[in-house]
Amino acid sequence: MDIQFWIGFINIIILDLVLSGDNAVVIGMAARKLPQEQRKKAILYGTLAAVILRVTLTLIAVWLLKIPLLKAIGGLLLLWIAVKLLADEGGEADLRMDDGLKSAIRTIIVADVVMSLDNVLAVAGAAHGNFWLVLFGLALSIPILMWGSKLVAVVMNKLPWLVYVGAGILGYTAGQLIVEDPILHERLWKQVQGISWVVPLGLTAGVLLIGRWRRTRRTP
Repeated sequence: MDIQFWIGFINIIILDLVLSGDNAVVIGMAARKLPQEQRKKAILYGTLAAVILRVTLTLIAVWLLKIPLLKAIGGLLLLWIAVKLLADEGGEADLRMDDGLKSAIRTIIVADVVMSLDNVLAVAGAAHGNFWLVLFGLALSIPILMWGSKLVAVVMNKLPWLVYVGAGILGYTAGQLIVEDPILHERLWKQVQGISWVVPLGLTAGVLLIGRWRRTRRTP
């Protein structure tokens, strides 16, 4: 094993901690208000969906890269999810438990589709074509998603203000996806100084403000 392998190995660990952490935040936020048994199911199904999506996306990553504005569309979807998760914190859910579980799983799967692509592309790049490193990256993401989302759900129940932190993280990630979209970068962002942090920070603020506004409107 040469130095390139170990550099890729370390990079994949760091990337999985960061990018799978985003997925864990979504799963934890979506599942936190469910009863204990329902929460376990949401976390399990959400993790399984993320892993299946990552395996599938790894196999078709080259084809996906040809889809125009893919990252920008994913960023917009993630913005919607961030606002939805924050706004849904207001008031008590009036849905049946089964509906709450289904809604949480739907939200998790949409977010998984968006963020799993980013994770797959990052891990594949860090692996430099080494199949075993790609496989290692997929395997490592499973415990991070399972334990990370459980931790997020428990901590956010004890410290509800952390919901804003989670929504902010998702807003910032969405901004990064939009800025990194190749077509938008070439046509809009290329000549603009500081755009790589202005857009993510601006969208983070927008998510928090809109989510807070929608939350207060729902509060009687």
